[in-house]
Amino acid sequence: MFTLNLFLYIIPILLAVAFLTLIERKVLGYMQFRKGPNIVGPYGLLQPFADAIKLFTKEPLQPLTSSWSMFILAPILALTIALTIWTPLPMPNALLDLNLGLLFILSMSGLSVYSILWSGWASNSKYALVGALRAVAQTISYEVTLAIILLSVMLINGSYTMKTLSITQENLWLIFTTWPLAMMWFISTLAETNRAPFDLTEGESELVSGFNVEYASGPFAMFFLAEYANIIAMNALTTILFLGSSMSLLTPNINTLIFVIKTLLLTITFLWIRASYPRFRYDQLMYLLWKNFLPLTLALCLWFISMPISMSCIAPQM
Repeated sequence: MFTLNLFLYIIPILLAVAFLTLIERKVLGYMQFRKGPNIVGPYGLLQPFADAIKLFTKEPLQPLTSSWSMFILAPILALTIALTIWTPLPMPNALLDLNLGLLFILSMSGLSVYSILWSGWASNSKYALVGALRAVAQTISYEVTLAIILLSVMLINGSYTMKTLSITQENLWLIFTTWPLAMMWFISTLAETNRAPFDLTEGESELVSGFNVEYASGPFAMFFLAEYANIIAMNALTTILFLGSSMSLLTPNINTLIFVIKTLLLTITFLWIRASYPRFRYDQLMYLLWKNFLPLTLALCLWFISMPISMSCIAPQM
């Protein structure tokens, strides 16, 4: 039974990732006054399957001087971690209902650093290593603000569980009362998932695609799938944290539909930002975090700690 649940859990995520690539190319195309994919299948709907067949049937390439085991394990680890992050997310039901769901998601997102570092080091290429070091520095840095914002939400929520967030947001979404945290969280998720304008890890003009420059065919597709799975997972988590994941007055099917619509709108906002803003310089990327986000999130977290009334208000609802 668990194997069936696991299968039914992985397949929809992979299908959502596949069609997200199509949506991205369509949205960017129309924003740039062109059609996007429209040849393979009606309106280009079969394009993701054609891309998958092309990538997984190509010959896998590997540098002669690379570390074989880590070179192969890095993309597998990236995709595994990206899929594992989904397990405690209530949509509205979770695969595993964990008591420390928020901490689990934070720790899993931190482990993604290892797949990036392994891929850059195992490729035995200077370009890949420089791209991996930049990606690791960016990912670790923005995890600091993500952790502090999650701590602030935990203090407001009064619990580490994901389901309690939907109970405490039945009357008022957290985005209205903690909008500075929500804005910093959204920008930090852009940087955490290496999306424009924070896609410094894939700067084609200076890094030749960054840490995955030596990868092709199937292993490259795994990195690609992991990145887009992380994008949808982060937007789903944003919906749960700040936009009220469900409403008890509605049926489960309507709750799930509302949740999917909110997540899809946030994901399209990611694409809109990519089409609208140029890439940051690396010093601007770090300045934004360490000089702006970190002091502000620490101040807000200390302010929430000094408000014991919030815990007393939430406790009766739990």
